Amino acid sequence: MSDTQLTLQLILAGLFFIAAISIDLYKEKIPNTLSLLAIFCGFAINAYYAQLAGVLMATFGFGLAFILLFPTFLFRILGAGDIKLMMGIGALMGPELLFSSLIYGIVAGAGTSLLLIIWKTGLTGIWKTMKRYWDCFYLRSYFKPEADEAAGQTVPYAPALAIGWLWACSLDKDVVALYQNWTLYLGLGAT
Repeated sequence: MSDTQLTLQLILAGLFFIAAISIDLYKEKIPNTLSLLAIFCGFAINAYYAQLAGVLMATFGFGLAFILLFPTFLFRILGAGDIKLMMGIGALMGPELLFSSLIYGIVAGAGTSLLLIIWKTGLTGIWKTMKRYWDCFYLRSYFKPEADEAAGQTVPYAPALAIGWLWACSLDKDVVALYQNWTLYLGLGAT
């Protein structure tokens, strides 16, 4: 993979994540047009720079995102917008970086979800959820969460997916080498 291709992929993926986070935090939904644009760019860039091998890489990244994330949609863990966005990132970046991004995104999701829930409900919302869980356990009956408690909240997951992607990029040898090349080229690094 050329430095130009990787640079373009990283810039576009970063822009797609910035747009997705902004929209997801504001509207709690990622638009289909953004995801479709990411998918199209992934296939177009990879096909242009790597021909058939690029199309195959984009296809495997796209397909892996669908295979791994569709069950999370069925169990209402992630929304369809998150899955389609990651299908676009998979088409853009390929299956290896996508898989790492998803693993790190799950880890980051624990922290971002907790922070967003505290921001929405405060610590009282978490306390109400813990009390409701205790009541469900003690009385052996299920009680639906109320709107003002932590379990009653929807949490945008695009920030966690973006953090996972950044984390995966920071550990990827090709991305690190590209970063070092750019810092040397721009005169920002040691010679």
